[in-house]
Amino acid sequence: MKLFLNVNDINPNEWESLVKSSKVATWFQTKEAFAFFDSLSYMEAFIVAVETEASLKGLVVACILKDGGKLKRFFSRRAIVLGGPLLAEDITDEELKMMLGALKENMRPKAIYIETRNFNDYSCWRKTFEDCGFEYEPHYDIHIDSSSMDVVHEKMGKSRKRDVRISIRDGASLIGHPTIEQVKSFYVVLSDLYKTKVKTPLAPWAFFEALYKLPASQFILVEYRGEIVGGTVTVGLSDKALYEMYVCGKDAVYKNIFPSELATYAGLQYAAENGFRIFDMMGAGKPDDGGYGVRDFKLKFGGDLFEFGRFVHLCSPFLYRIGKMGVKLMKAL
Repeated sequence: MKLFLNVNDINPNEWESLVKSSKVATWFQTKEAFAFFDSLSYMEAFIVAVETEASLKGLVVACILKDGGKLKRFFSRRAIVLGGPLLAEDITDEELKMMLGALKENMRPKAIYIETRNFNDYSCWRKTFEDCGFEYEPHYDIHIDSSSMDVVHEKMGKSRKRDVRISIRDGASLIGHPTIEQVKSFYVVLSDLYKTKVKTPLAPWAFFEALYKLPASQFILVEYRGEIVGGTVTVGLSDKALYEMYVCGKDAVYKNIFPSELATYAGLQYAAENGFRIFDMMGAGKPDDGGYGVRDFKLKFGGDLFEFGRFVHLCSPFLYRIGKMGVKLMKAL
């Protein structure tokens, strides 16, 4: 077995081959994704891969994130594996343990915890993760069948269809190729949502500016009376899934205009018309979040609820507890 910690040591053809064959592949574990994350100055991209007999068996793209000022950045250091690790179907326990061990060892001085945010089913590898010190935490995701618009319409709730129809009837329109200035206006709407309702850190403008230039991304904005009132941001893995990274809208502001619903519908339409079999809504809270309104919003588009969960390893349990208390306090304010 060989272990790689440098992206330049990994055979790009093997990487691409694993993305195409893996049943848990996502865009976030591709070479393009690593290059994108690595180009952002405010985060650090890290890679671990394991190879056997010139065949890539597993790969992890981790992003080390920090928020706020000096003190807050220290207590918010975390390594996020968005989408979950990229694994071959025949990866052995020994190979997976070797890769996870290297991930822990290299993240220990850099992050307080490691978290894999799974967008596919990792249940067959759960015991190996737990044996390596990763605790499983239940968490929902929602997948919508976007194989055709007929299927999308068949599964979508009546209220969502009505909201989309009357929004367009009463003057809302979609912008499929927005200018950078229009994207800035969208970012203002999204920032307001995160400050007033979500109350978790939003990626800085530099992230969206770079994402706008990325071939795999698609911004679809909602315009009403010359104003950007909402939109959706997606990235896609060809022939597999389109991921809705962000969606927002000035909802309940204008009569008969439902920008969040219209934006998500536009994303679904884009997925169906461009060969993406699944529209992944990227997270729907924990099972014990009974009043999780975002989940209710997403389910009315006709998706299926899956508990793919997350694997979490605490590099520093003490600092993790302090940081968690800080996040609760911030959300309560």
